[in-house]
Amino acid sequence: MDQEDILRRITGMVDDEKRLRASLEAGEIDPATERARLAALERELDQCWDLLRQRRAKAEYGENPDTARARPISEVEGYES
Repeated sequence: MDQEDILRRITGMVDDEKRLRASLEAGEIDPATERARLAALERELDQCWDLLRQRRAKAEYGENPDTARARPISEVEGYES
């Protein structure tokens, strides 16, 4: 997955988040369903952002960005800011 693919995926997930929030407001889904789906999307988004940062760092330091790999969600979620 190259940088453009990752950015398209991120954009798609952000759009999904907006649709979920709109579905909740419209009464199409319940709050528990929205929370569960949003939590899953947020984990996946974190994973994509991490992969994008890895690719950019490798490119900046003259390494091949294609060697960057998605890390497990459990690892990405364990980061502290």
